[in-house]
Amino acid sequence: MAAYSFKDIGATINGPGGSINIGMGAGVAEEGITFERTEDANTMTIGADGEVMHSHHVGNSGTVRLRLLKSSPTNGQLMDMLKAQRASGSEWGRNLIGLRDFVRGDKLVASDVAFTGPPSLSFGKVGPINEWVFHAGHITEVLDKGVPPPTV
Repeated sequence: MAAYSFKDIGATINGPGGSINIGMGAGVAEEGITFERTEDANTMTIGADGEVMHSHHVGNSGTVRLRLLKSSPTNGQLMDMLKAQRASGSEWGRNLIGLRDFVRGDKLVASDVAFTGPPSLSFGKVGPINEWVFHAGHITEVLDKGVPPPTV
């Protein structure tokens, strides 16, 4: 059985206002980074007579969620990027988020990405997690087979 470690994850957000590391070393919380689709790739319709029709959807939009420790300096970098992009409509929705697992070979790219806004902020006894949410016009992914186990 193969192993997994966040240590092998490289991720960045690039767009107007800079390029920011959001992978290993960025103060990512235990919950990590999530790429999720806006809609299913299929709708199944069942007719009155029980026959089935599948409708294939070609859209590949989605949401990316980045969870950072409250103490991560990456929060400030993302806030600066958000402010820079809010200054002009021509800067909005032009981000690219890429993630790669250097050991397993997985690759995800989210393009035409916009911030949904700043994270909800809370302050309490224990330092919270800031969750940054992005809408992506397109998400493409490649899940590799990973590194084969060594042969003896």
